[in-house]
Parts: sequence; C-alpha cells; structure tokens
Amino acid sequence: MLGNSRSIHISVHIHKDPAAMAERAAHILAAACEKAVAERGVFKIALSGGQTPIPLFKLLAANNWAIHLPWEKITFFWVDEHCVGPEHPNSNYGLARRELLSRVSATHFFRMRGEEDPVKAAVKYEQQIRTDFNLEPAEMPRFDFMLLGLGEDGHTGSIFPNSPALTEKKRLVIDQYVPERKADRLTLTLPVINNARCCLFIVTGNTKHAVLSQSLNLLANPTLPAQMVRPTGGDLIWIADEAAVTGK
Repeated sequence: MLGNSRSIHISVHIHKDPAAMAERAAHILAAACEKAVAERGVFKIALSGGQTPIPLFKLLAANNWAIHLPWEKITFFWVDEHCVGPEHPNSNYGLARRELLSRVSATHFFRMRGEEDPVKAAVKYEQQIRTDFNLEPAEMPRFDFMLLGLGEDGHTGSIFPNSPALTEKKRLVIDQYVPERKADRLTLTLPVINNARCCLFIVTGNTKHAVLSQSLNLLANPTLPAQMVRPTGGDLIWIADEAAVTGK
C-alpha cells in the first residue's frame, strides 16, 4: 500500500567553479520568478547568508541580469539571521543589501531584526510573514524559493544538529542560542522551508564532501538538518562544485 509514500523531485548540478554555479542558479531562480509572477503576480524568496551566495548576488546585480528581472514584483525575506545589527559584518541582511539589493531596483524586503531582543524579533518576524501571506492561524506560508547553504556540520539556515528547531512543528520563526557558535540566531523552521515550491542549495569546497554525500542520501534516516529539507510539494535542487562532490 502506497498511502504513506511521497515523491521528491530532486536534481543535482555539478560545476567547476563558482561563476558557473552562479550562472546555473540565476537561470533556475529566474525561471521560478517568471512562473510565480505569471501565476500569482509576485515572487516571494527567502535568502541565506554566508560567503557561498555572493557570486550569485553579484551576478543578479550585473546589468545583463538585473534588467531582465521584475524587481518590483519580488519580495525578499530571510531564512535566518545573526543577532546583530544590519551594519555588522555578520548580518545576512547586510550582506544581501551590499551585494544585491542596493544595486537593483528592489523595493519589497522584510529583514529579520537581529539587533532587537531575539524572542521579540522572532515573534515579530513570524507576524510579518503571517500578514504578508495572509495566513490562517494553522497555515504555513508557501514561499516560491528558498536559497539555502550547507554547513560542514550539516546545518542549514540556523538549524543546527541537536537544535530544538529540529522538532518544531507549529512556529514559523524561532530564536535560539547556538552553543557551538556562542551566539543567538533567528531562523525559519523546517515546516516553513519544506513548504516552499523550490529549495535550492549551493555548496562549495572539498570540506563539504562528506556532509554533502550524507545530505543527498534521501533513502537514509535523516539525521542532519540539511538532510531534513525535503519539500513536500516542490523541487529540491543542489548546485555543487566538483570539490564538494569529489572531496578533492
């Protein structure tokens, strides 16, 4: 009996360098944007931080890409945030603003307020999402696109191994103290991530080889946060460089 089974549409793209990876990611993002705008009039995307998405941000801000995207119809959210102000070098919003948002005509973006009390900031961001998506109390938002990264420990967003976030089922956004980083973080929860129409991971470097291999094993019992990203009604796309795939 197949009543409890479900399928996941997964694709893996392997490229030699960050430039080729960014080009592939830009094409996938643009196609998703075109489809979303045609069907719903808006493209809702959640961004991640770190160094990995910078080539993509730079590419999208370049003239040959920027002029073709309907920035006025794109609404930006964030997957997670460090509990710092927007001018801090660790701010995920600050990174996106410097490398992308300040270079294009984007006008709709809702940042996580990392400089505020983490508990209050998480509640406030959840309310922002509920308002923007016009959600009923028990509803989950359906983002068009989630841009995700992969840590060497298997974390994605700010959902780390052994984190309370792994078992959260109802909240959209949580605050948590991450002992390994000795810092507070804000993050979307797995139910929100897994309700997206498309989850796109970008992974670089041979130090990610082992964790990438484990994350791609969808037949195994998931133990890593990234391994638990399994969109229930969307696409799961991985873009990796040869170093991450081969470990060399």
